[in-house]
Amino acid sequence: MAVNHGLTMKLFRFACVVVVMLASAVQGADKKNVVLIAGKPSHGPGQHEHNAGVLLFKKCLEQGAGEAVSVTAFLNSEWPAAEVLGKADTILFYADGQGNHPALQGDHLQQLGKEMARGSGLVCVHYAVEPTLENGNKEFVDWLGGCFEIHYSVNPHWEANFKVLPVHPVSTGVKPFGSLDEWYYHMRFRKGMTGVTPILTDMPSAETLSRPDGHHSGNPEVRAAVLERKEPQHVAWASERDGGGRAFGFTGGHFHKGWGHPEQRKLLLNAILWTAKAEVPAGGVVVEVTEADLAANLDLKPGQGLPEKVKGKK
Repeated sequence: MAVNHGLTMKLFRFACVVVVMLASAVQGADKKNVVLIAGKPSHGPGQHEHNAGVLLFKKCLEQGAGEAVSVTAFLNSEWPAAEVLGKADTILFYADGQGNHPALQGDHLQQLGKEMARGSGLVCVHYAVEPTLENGNKEFVDWLGGCFEIHYSVNPHWEANFKVLPVHPVSTGVKPFGSLDEWYYHMRFRKGMTGVTPILTDMPSAETLSRPDGHHSGNPEVRAAVLERKEPQHVAWASERDGGGRAFGFTGGHFHKGWGHPEQRKLLLNAILWTAKAEVPAGGVVVEVTEADLAANLDLKPGQGLPEKVKGKK
């Protein structure tokens, strides 16, 4: 029987195209959707740089995680559409907390609860770990594993030294490090630390409690824990929820320059992937960040593009 070589080659090429299309479809289905939400400008130059920080995280994830993730950033407290939230494998907040927290505006907490119920991941960085007692405290303890609670937690600036990190996907490839930051501590964690794994832990000095008691500065409970019982304090943690949701809380990040530290940066990038249920690379997410990268997208503040005094105004 004669063989039609032309037809055979056409069928072969068609089969190759189908295989490539199927492979691309599978790869696309495995890609995780990461939603990053930045708060509005806050504090002085180089501090609480939410917009610049989120854009830096986006760039690093796209460079270091390759095809594993699709990253969308929302700036200045812009809230994602329902369909965007509904597809998010993890949602990160880097913003002011309390009444200015993007998640606590309008019905946002209820929207977020819907995504947590289906198993979306959650990451909160620095002030974003702090809801209010009346709005969000219960939910954050449940979803995030812990949160800052006024008259219980404190927010001193101190130099923490993280000598030992636990074996966990978020600490993959991360070497011990330390830094001067506004490391919040004495978080309100789930009862019994259920499902919570401390990641960054250190023993604060007595000087961190030198301020008078106040809603953020000190209280009898934290003094007893640190000064009397000498309990090391957890300033970053990973958690898992019933139903499979994952979360990561990180209390540092007051200073934008901290993201220039390769170990701090790698830890957060790893955590974003882990909470999205994406595979963390064997050596962690390794991305080089330059001074130009850190200087990009800074909010206009006196000293970084905004004049100290606007002409004609006091």
